[in-house]
Amino acid sequence: MQWSLEQIRLFVSVADGQSFSAVGRQMQRAQSAVSNAIALLETDLGVRLFERSSGRQPRLTDAGAALLEEAREVLRQCQRLEGRALGLVRGEEVRLRLAQDEAMPYQPVLDSLEALAQQFPLLEVQLASGAQGDVARKLREHRADLGLLFHHEQMPDALERQRLGTIEMVTVCGAGHALAGAGHVDRRELARHRQLLMAPQDSHYPGGEQISPSVWRTDSFYAMAELLMRNLGWAWLPRHVVQYPTYQSQLVELSSDWTPPPLVVELVCRRDEALGPAALWLAECFAQHLQAIG
Repeated sequence: MQWSLEQIRLFVSVADGQSFSAVGRQMQRAQSAVSNAIALLETDLGVRLFERSSGRQPRLTDAGAALLEEAREVLRQCQRLEGRALGLVRGEEVRLRLAQDEAMPYQPVLDSLEALAQQFPLLEVQLASGAQGDVARKLREHRADLGLLFHHEQMPDALERQRLGTIEMVTVCGAGHALAGAGHVDRRELARHRQLLMAPQDSHYPGGEQISPSVWRTDSFYAMAELLMRNLGWAWLPRHVVQYPTYQSQLVELSSDWTPPPLVVELVCRRDEALGPAALWLAECFAQHLQAIG
């Protein structure tokens, strides 16, 4: 087979809903060159990838649909190869930029950074915290090298993630809230009171199920805790947020008939840039500290 990476890139671009002419303009190539490259790829692979009709955008055949994900993986593997080569040339990092969800358990992060300073004393560290979505955005825009965040479905394809551990979710309200003295509460009782949820509505975070018809939303678990302290509703929060010293006497944990699955903590990085030794060491260290608090 004589197919090339350029042909694979063209195949994926056309399959993503673009016409031959649109792909040609994007890659500064003639439409005929794009069409010919796809035809040669079909010849090399021995299958027809697209149905072509006059005046219509090309449509994937069954064979094309079956091979599309394989083609995407070829391109992803090329990104990994280039990133790995860059890492070998670069050697040990001079600087490590870590972005984390602001609700990440602070003790494992601090313990890991303290150990990192001892292991890599000359390393410059930049630590940034942000609300939901900020971590992935910093990585995608090359403003961070490594990210710690909670799993959600809307992860950019350019990023890779690795599961590190989980954080328990609990049902809570303010100490002065009407539910505070209830002990055990069922869904019907919870539905009678305002519910605080993460924003945006399609975040897919655990604890995103709306039970009450009355809802307030925020993009921060800590902002949610502040609202709970003022008895403005009830919510599901990560246990480590509830145990934060400022909130311990102000929030009440409720026994409920349903609690969301735990938050999954993930290590996230760009696929096209390999992690250096300090970043890999920090990730392993954090995973160990996270498991210790679990």
